[in-house]
This record gives sequence, structure tokens and C-alpha cells, in this order.
Amino acid sequence: MKYDSDMQSLCPAAFSFQVIGGKWNLPLLAVLAGNETIRYNALKRELNGITATTLANTLKELIAHGVVRREAFAEVPLRVEYSLTESGRELVPLIEAIVGWGDRHLGK
Repeated sequence: MKYDSDMQSLCPAAFSFQVIGGKWNLPLLAVLAGNETIRYNALKRELNGITATTLANTLKELIAHGVVRREAFAEVPLRVEYSLTESGRELVPLIEAIVGWGDRHLGK
């Protein structure tokens, strides 16, 4: 069967890989999974090597997919916290399975 971009919109697996794929999506989701809420600068510190632009874009993408929540508080200075949505928390066992598979097969 030939794969094309039209199939991606119909294929749940392709959508799933779109959400967790990308260089920083999975690491960012893993950090969020380990924290109830976390602020932007703390996320940046946890993700060694990520640029501010890449972090902002990745967060926007994951928010658009409905797996990350951004909560801004009406304070001065502005405080913003990120967390996994219910849908994002459903990904945690998948993330753990992927990490486990990597641990077992890394360096084979």
C-alpha cells in the first residue's frame, strides 16, 4: 500500500507519531510527566541544549495537539506554568515503554 499525506489525516498511528515525534517532543513530554506543573525556565534547564525558540515552538505544537496545558496567572510579573492534560497523561505509559525499549536495545 502506498503511503501519502492524505493517509496521515486518517491514520491514528501517524497522528500519534506526529505528537510524540520530533527531536524534542518526547523529552519535553517526559519532563512534564515527572512534574505536576513546571515553569518555562525550569523546562529549559531540564532540556539541556534546547533553544528558547525550539522550546516555545514545541510547547505550542503540543498545546495545539491537546497534550500540554499552559496556565497563565494574573500576577506581576506574569507567571506561566505548563502541565500535561488528561490526554497527555495517557501518553506516560507509552513514553515509559519507549524508554524501556531503548534501554534494552541501546548499543546492541
